[in-house]
Amino acid sequence: MSTDSSSALKAWTRALELTAPIGRGPRRILPIVMDELADRYDAAPALVSKEGNFSYRELSEASNRIARWALAQGVGAGDVVCLLMPNCPQYLATWIGLTRIGAVVSLLNTNLSGAVLAHSINIVAPRLIIVSADLAGGLEAVRGQLPGNLLWRAWGPGDHQLESLEQRIAAFPAAPLLDSECRTPSLEDRALLIYTSGTTGLPKAANVSHYRLMQWSHWFAGLIDVETKDRMYNCLPMYHSVGGVVATCAPLIGGGSVVLRKRFSAREFWSDVVEEGCTLFQYIGELCRYLVNTPPQPLETRHRLRLCCGNGLRPDVWKQFKTRFRIPKILEYYASTEGNFSLYNCEGREGAIGRIPPFLRHRVSVALVRFDVTSGAPLRDDTGRCVRCETGEAGEAIGQILEADGRTASRFEGYADAEASAKKILHDVFVPGDAWFRTGDLMRKDAQGFFYFVDRIGDTFRWKGENVSSAEVAGELLSCTNVQEAVVYGVSVPGSDGRAGMAALVTGADFDLGIFRQELGARLPEYARPLFVRILTAIEATGTFKPKTQELAVQGYDPSVVSDGLYFDDRNRQAYVPLDTALFAKLQASAVRL
Repeated sequence: MSTDSSSALKAWTRALELTAPIGRGPRRILPIVMDELADRYDAAPALVSKEGNFSYRELSEASNRIARWALAQGVGAGDVVCLLMPNCPQYLATWIGLTRIGAVVSLLNTNLSGAVLAHSINIVAPRLIIVSADLAGGLEAVRGQLPGNLLWRAWGPGDHQLESLEQRIAAFPAAPLLDSECRTPSLEDRALLIYTSGTTGLPKAANVSHYRLMQWSHWFAGLIDVETKDRMYNCLPMYHSVGGVVATCAPLIGGGSVVLRKRFSAREFWSDVVEEGCTLFQYIGELCRYLVNTPPQPLETRHRLRLCCGNGLRPDVWKQFKTRFRIPKILEYYASTEGNFSLYNCEGREGAIGRIPPFLRHRVSVALVRFDVTSGAPLRDDTGRCVRCETGEAGEAIGQILEADGRTASRFEGYADAEASAKKILHDVFVPGDAWFRTGDLMRKDAQGFFYFVDRIGDTFRWKGENVSSAEVAGELLSCTNVQEAVVYGVSVPGSDGRAGMAALVTGADFDLGIFRQELGARLPEYARPLFVRILTAIEATGTFKPKTQELAVQGYDPSVVSDGLYFDDRNRQAYVPLDTALFAKLQASAVRL
């Protein structure tokens, strides 16, 4: 057995050993585990940030105070509480405390504003919203679009009219809750709502049970072999399942520490990692590309990192990242918040997103099926069954939904919206009556069983490490002054991960690109704003009146192909500028800041 295979087997074994006991205690949920960890590690550092630190004991005590405060407000089992806060120790303490009493916590994306933010809140019908003082203004701006009986509370003093929580919460006891105070939720109960754009439409709130929180945190703790001396560097947003659960909770399971940062900074990354003595780093591929593109600096090889784990690391960046920065091990994986399976590349196979080892194939059934671009659905044969891909052939990845024991990791918990959940399930795929989860991702698999990511299906594309919904962006564009029609799609830019947004517009006579850009800045987060704009007199449609987005995407932004007006969002000049052949050549040479 090779060294890589032996190391991978040990990782799988640790993960299985840590997750095996989860189902034996139906009410041993993550908040209970946090109290246990406080007894074990006490004053050891748990969460470290520039805004403040929490030891294991302090994290437990803060979450228990929040739990009792919420009970006093009348919040109970099944009530939804929205959380809108940046990365900080209080973020984890807040949702841990709220889920301890059976509340369901909705983790709002801090980049959202306006109608999209209001939509994200309204679809989960919350009883209470907790917002940090620095984000209260954006929430106040959409108050008129939210129910009038909604309770509002704020973390921290600031220029807002909301009741502040610090002093009120501090008055409550910090000891673990008693059964007489509150019935502990079960593993089957819903704990979080985490938003994902999926493949179409506005953000959807994915259901996450207490069981999945336990599974995610303990499984990953085993894979990365966490020890008390480990320190995880986490600059990913805590409203994501990776930044908020995996990268945060998995290190705590093993007694390690988590160094929290509000955002990623390529300029400060290595000095931060070295100064904090970090041994682990949770990435998304875009961050690794940013680091590779920075000028060399002495500290980039003086770190203590033993492992970097994450998803989306492109093959062409992988080797540069590992070699230049002397990274001992990379653990790439594939997962989605609502998905019913994950893939892990424990062997470190360059470019692969993972595989399913033979001893786990009875628990996780994944297939690649041929995809029909025209219909936007998996191809079916004459008998109505889906067609499996051959080795090396790209197809949509699907995972079989298995719920025999009620707590299998292969079940699909769906979204808050039942209709959205139904759209993600394929029926009668290979045999009558079977059900499979649609990932919306194209992959291929090699002869050794390793999977490789190919592309996203449908209207969603990834840019700057975020999923961008074409329908969501197009809806905002149509609200802009003198925009009559809008189609949004992703286009490839050499040297960049994912796809940049491009908008094809039909506009009125008085359309102004300067005003358009200003309006986009107020409506959309930066990663969702179209980098390219094409202005047409009409957008061709199919016989069913759907825009021919595929053809537009293929034509892209090449001025030698497209005769319509083309514009590029020059971030240095903060303006849309004409995209001529000279600028196009610079973009192809990766000589322009995106």
